[in-house]
Amino acid sequence: MASSSHITDIEATSSDVAFANLGVGPSGLSLAQPSDFFALMKPRVMSLVVFTAWAGLVCAPGVLPLWKAIASIICIAAGAGASGALNMWYDADIDAKMSRTKKRPIPQGKMSPSAALGFGTLISVASIWTLYIASNMVAAALLAFTIFFYLVIYTMWLKRSTPQNIVIGGAAGAFPPMIGWAAVSGDITLNSILLFMIIFIWTPPHFWALALYKTGDYEKVGIPMMPNVKGPKSTRNQIMAYSVLLAAIAIAPIFTGLGGPIFAVFSIALNLAFLALAFKVWKSRAGETAESSDEASLYAVKSGDRAARNLFAFSIIYLFAIFGVMALETVLKGLI
Repeated sequence: MASSSHITDIEATSSDVAFANLGVGPSGLSLAQPSDFFALMKPRVMSLVVFTAWAGLVCAPGVLPLWKAIASIICIAAGAGASGALNMWYDADIDAKMSRTKKRPIPQGKMSPSAALGFGTLISVASIWTLYIASNMVAAALLAFTIFFYLVIYTMWLKRSTPQNIVIGGAAGAFPPMIGWAAVSGDITLNSILLFMIIFIWTPPHFWALALYKTGDYEKVGIPMMPNVKGPKSTRNQIMAYSVLLAAIAIAPIFTGLGGPIFAVFSIALNLAFLALAFKVWKSRAGETAESSDEASLYAVKSGDRAARNLFAFSIIYLFAIFGVMALETVLKGLI
């Protein structure tokens, strides 16, 4: 018969495990560290949001006081981070099963889903209200709609129901430059819509390239990504089609006055490179029968999927460059 002290030890250990699974300690206090809350906000995605929002703010006509500009960018970043936290709250079940997401705070047991929900809700409300105070109603309303769209339209509805999840859901990631623009001008114009459209059309080839070499990851959790539903060949065809459309939209600012000669040179070069990589994906067998199990690393791939990996990696550089050059040229115009 086990001693009472041994039984107590077992009960204590079981209790500790249960608490860890909830993300709280035996005292009821959260085990989460500040770094875990930061991880909830998807900092890598947030960096792209901040940059494109800043570009929209810089390119917009008008002048915003420095403190308001800084406050607006912080609010947009916080709103994007809040969206990420709410997304992780809702997707905790599938995040635990996917190689690239299983190390997130909730699957790791560092915090409970309810803590992520509370954190995301609090930051959402604070960011929207503060942006309204720092800029205007239009920018705040756009930020509120972006958070709603990402959580409800994309995460709760589209992501698990249709392979068009990325196409339609990509709108959430395309709003930041429009919000930055509206923070300065207080309106929505053709040029701010162009900034939106560049990201909106960029999103499908960007994510589908990733999905081609991470097909197994999405398939095992039942997410209907394009390669799983329509097959890799159809996905490669659509990547090529969207890349051609992206090239047409990305050079449009040249003709609306938003982009000047410097932007024209860089935009044409970047789009030619994007098209070349997309063509290699189109000609490849990326996403076909796996040679081995999916790698945990975002960039470690099977030899047949390298074309898709290369397009995915370049697409990130591409978007930073497109918006960076546009903003830089606007700044230079203001100095001349």
